[in-house]
Amino acid sequence: MAKVETLSLSSLLALFSSQAAYQVGYAWLFGMTLWVTFIGGVIAFKALPRHQFGALQHRTFPIYFSLSIGLSSALLGLWTYSHPVVLTHYLNPAVTDVAQAYALVTVVLSNCANQFVIGPMTSKTMFQRHRLEKEEGKAYNEPGVSEKMKALNKTFAQLHGVSSLANMATFFAVLFHGLYIGNHGAGIKNIF
Repeated sequence: MAKVETLSLSSLLALFSSQAAYQVGYAWLFGMTLWVTFIGGVIAFKALPRHQFGALQHRTFPIYFSLSIGLSSALLGLWTYSHPVVLTHYLNPAVTDVAQAYALVTVVLSNCANQFVIGPMTSKTMFQRHRLEKEEGKAYNEPGVSEKMKALNKTFAQLHGVSSLANMATFFAVLFHGLYIGNHGAGIKNIF
């Protein structure tokens, strides 16, 4: 029979540890990435007019990318602190702890690219396209749009594609890390 434990102030305070913070941070990162990548955006795309959808994404993505950068950077810091082999074998991704650090670095870099380069360029192009639609009195995808609109469409498609690929890299890196820590544990040293 399992031992019955009772809660006390000291047992509640013991819940706050680096290991617990790591698990909560990872869960937040994974859930947010899953939601933004596969669920929330699809719902918004289907429910909102295109211009409103674009405005929503323009406001949502910078917050998502900032949170993702912060969370994955914190996880990377805790991981590296708790697994010093990362620093001594950083050029060998076959070392499992190093591979996990690489996964977290992928998340940081992919989201930095989206936050600081690709995202702003995509938003700028989207809003240029919106303005041109008003000027021409035509939607971007109607027959007979101007050459300028065609060029904006091409640029937007390329930027959106690169942004989506970076976000998919984030998702798969977070998933890879989660599968690893789910099977082997995070092994985070307590710093609190």
